[in-house]
Amino acid sequence: MSIYNKINAGFSLGTDEPITSGIEDVIYIFNADDIVLTYDTSNPLIVKGLTAVSNAKVYKFEGTNNSFNTTSKQTKTQVGPRYTEEIDFNIAGLSVDIKGQLMAMGYGRVRAIAVNNYKSSDSAIELFGAVNGLILTDAERNAADESLDGGYKLKLTNPDKMKEPYPPRAVSIAPGTGNATYASTLSAIEALVTA
Repeated sequence: MSIYNKINAGFSLGTDEPITSGIEDVIYIFNADDIVLTYDTSNPLIVKGLTAVSNAKVYKFEGTNNSFNTTSKQTKTQVGPRYTEEIDFNIAGLSVDIKGQLMAMGYGRVRAIAVNNYKSSDSAIELFGAVNGLILTDAERNAADESLDGGYKLKLTNPDKMKEPYPPRAVSIAPGTGNATYASTLSAIEALVTA
């Protein structure tokens, strides 16, 4: 029996660009139906375009001191590998607006973009929940928690029984002319934040 996909390259880490753990203290979240994703035709692991539907926006969540984390776990299933994607982050606050956003993330599906600390890769910026979206599965607030000053600990993950068919997608968006770069990709995302 032949394998659907076969490995076709190796890799090595050099001393010039040592791997760095963690993600930046920012994530971008948007409603799954509000932004249309365009994939690279030769590689489904690359998102090369984000287009807002009508006047939809991307929302920026900022944190401090490594308050965000991403996880991707592969599971073998009868139809091939599937991936569980998770984003953990904190919100320092408890206003009615924040509670409304938490409810929206719990009922509706969102997608999220994280920026890795390790920039020497074509996956420096990654999209989570590309196919099935993410929902808020955990929102915990302990009023006496001094580390969060009474804020919320949150977890976005795939809906039950809806794992992703691919690992987190790389986001690589070219400017009007030229090739995609880290800066052009961040600029395209930020344009949707301020749109």
